[in-house]
Amino acid sequence: MREGHHGIPEPESAEAALPDLLLVPCVGFDGDGYRLGYGGGYYDRTLAAWPGAALPLTVGIAYEACRIDDGVPERGAHDLPLDAVVTEAGAHLVGRLAARQAGL
Repeated sequence: MREGHHGIPEPESAEAALPDLLLVPCVGFDGDGYRLGYGGGYYDRTLAAWPGAALPLTVGIAYEACRIDDGVPERGAHDLPLDAVVTEAGAHLVGRLAARQAGL
């Protein structure tokens, strides 16, 4: 391991691991699966540069009180919706998971 950004240990190996699932922290979220993060754009940049054709399943983690009923403000063209958001109240399926559950 080597010290990476913010002093977080990172593997030294150049071999990339492509996860099937990304857990994404949310400051806020809406019913369409869009999220408010911490303002760094890391999530969107990571998925925009994702190698390969299939994106991983994306699940946001938030408190139910962080739901934004009127939608996430200032949604940008680069913003990508999550597939689900999990809160203490349960799972909210959106995006690909909602379509799969509806049989689309």
